[in-house]
Amino acid sequence: MPPSPAELASSVLDWFDRYGRHDLPWQRDPTPYRVWVSEIMLQQTQVGVVIPYFERFMASFPTLADLAAAELDAVLAHWSGLGYYARGRNLHRAAVLIRERHDGVFPDDFTAVERLPGIGRSTAGAILSLAFGQRHPILDGNVKRVLTRVFGVDGWPGQSAVLAELWRLAEYCLPQTRAGAYNQGMMDLGAKLCTRTKPDCARCPLAEGCIARLTGRQRELPKPRPRRDLPTRTVTLLAILDPSDAILLERRPPAGIWGGLWGLPETGVPASDVESIADWCHLQLGVRPKRVERLAERLHTFSHHHLRIEPVRIELGAFPSQVRDRADWYWATGDRLGKLGLPAPIAQILAALTRGAGRTLTED
Repeated sequence: MPPSPAELASSVLDWFDRYGRHDLPWQRDPTPYRVWVSEIMLQQTQVGVVIPYFERFMASFPTLADLAAAELDAVLAHWSGLGYYARGRNLHRAAVLIRERHDGVFPDDFTAVERLPGIGRSTAGAILSLAFGQRHPILDGNVKRVLTRVFGVDGWPGQSAVLAELWRLAEYCLPQTRAGAYNQGMMDLGAKLCTRTKPDCARCPLAEGCIARLTGRQRELPKPRPRRDLPTRTVTLLAILDPSDAILLERRPPAGIWGGLWGLPETGVPASDVESIADWCHLQLGVRPKRVERLAERLHTFSHHHLRIEPVRIELGAFPSQVRDRADWYWATGDRLGKLGLPAPIAQILAALTRGAGRTLTED
């Protein structure tokens, strides 16, 4: 049978003290601000990926006040490549709200923290337990996996009934003291031993009473999301260069994929329809292209669909006459590209574009 709450917590804490992670960048100085930023970055992203992003982010925005005062573009530029860009937008928005509503001090009240953009119940619990030592349960992906296996919880954790049961177990097992260490231990246990595909039961401190191990169901639990075929959407993106090699970028709407980031102008015209693309340029820019060249297509997968990107490289024979003052369009040159928030696929297209052209975009 599964361990009692006291047995489980004691085993996890003993294991964490000996084998857990104690020297991650945000653990060295676990201020509420640093813990908050790390927890947002760690949402659906592995620790190894997050560490260099966290360190660069902290170098540029060392305090909550620095983040609140920063331009959104600067914040998103530091998020480029990390994915799930709404996290970066919400982080910046929350910093501004903390400055306005909490005198620039990260709140220590659960309700106030949970109301901040981008923070749900588990993230609020993680921040408050790790940074303030408060007693709150958490339920990230690693903890869900450990609890599901130890207690033999059937069903996909995304289902409301299964999720409710996991929250009950998370609260049930949470010790009265050292909640932060226990939460970190559960996360580390899921990340290091109770992994999704190759659980190391021989070294797990919870193996003796683990229902999944006792019934041979380690690879079955937790149940995966019901399979579904993802639809594919195709878009034509235009990489437009003016005679000075400045490239036209378009800020995407706040909602939707890559919300708020800079991308390439999107048109409903098929990439194969060169004449219509030339007409689009004349209508939007006031000048027809000197050259239109299709580039290799790319496939990018989101959680709900595939995106087939068909990029087209366009050289203008003259400077455009009617887009310089559009707030959502920006002519970027050289090093400026690295200071803007660009989705990783767009940054890759731009890198391939400049390599293929045998030249580098230069500063004015």
